[in-house]
Amino acid sequence: MSDWSLPPGIGRGDIARLVAIMARLRDPERGCEWDTVQTFETIAPYTIEEAYEVADAIARSDMAELRDELGDLLLQVVFHARMAEESGTFALPDVIAAISDKMERRHPHIFGDAENGGHHLWEQIKAEERGEKGDNSALAGVALSLPALLRAEKLQKRASRVGFDWPDADGARAKVIEEIAEVDAATDAAHREEEIGDLLFAVVNWARKQGIEPEAALRAANAKFERRFRAMEDVAGDGFADLDLDAMERLWQDAKAAGA
Repeated sequence: MSDWSLPPGIGRGDIARLVAIMARLRDPERGCEWDTVQTFETIAPYTIEEAYEVADAIARSDMAELRDELGDLLLQVVFHARMAEESGTFALPDVIAAISDKMERRHPHIFGDAENGGHHLWEQIKAEERGEKGDNSALAGVALSLPALLRAEKLQKRASRVGFDWPDADGARAKVIEEIAEVDAATDAAHREEEIGDLLFAVVNWARKQGIEPEAALRAANAKFERRFRAMEDVAGDGFADLDLDAMERLWQDAKAAGA
C-alpha cells in the first residue's frame, strides 16, 4: 500500500502516531528497505525476543527499561497488524476489538450477569471456546511455539485438571529417579536423547508439584551461574582459560562463599 494514512477505527492519540509510523515504514515506495520485506514468519522471532526482554526488565526491577521494552513489544503488535491489513485479513482495530470482546466474555461476573467468577470460570470459558474451534482435548491450545520448559508445565497443568497427575510431590520425585535410571540404560544417542527429554519433563513436573515455576527457577539458576562465573573470571584475569578444573572449582567455591 502506498497510502500510509491512519486506518479506520484508530483515534488521534499516541497509538495513532505509532500506527502511522509503521504504515510509513512499510510503504513500498517511500518506506524502510528492511521493514518493507518482512513477513509474519521473519518478524515472529523478534516478537518472542521482545516478550522475553520485557520479562527480563521486570526481573531486574528496571522500570525505565520496562517502559522501553513494552514499547518494543507494542511495536511488534502494530507490525503484525499492519502486515495483516496489507493482506486484507484484519487491521489493528480488529485486534483491539477481539481482545476487548474476549476480556468481557471471560469476565461475565464483572461485565455481565454472572454472580460468581474467578479463575475457575475463566478456565471454563476458555475450554468452551476451544471446543467451539473443534478441538475438545484438554491439551488444546497449548502453543507449539512456547519454550519447551514452559510448554511442558502448561501441558502438565492441563492434564492435571482432568485428574491425570501425581497426588503429591513424592510420586513426581520417584518418576525423576526412574527417568535417571532410564537415561543410564539408554543404548544409543537417539535413545539417550529421548530419555533425557523424559527426565526434563519429569523434573518440570516435580517442580510444579512443589509449587515452583520451573521457568522462573531455571532463569534464576542461569543468573546465579553467570554471576559466579563472571566473578571467577574477574579474579583469574586473562589466565582463566589456562587453569585446570581443580583451580576453577576453587574459584567457584570462593565466588559462592562471597555471595555471588
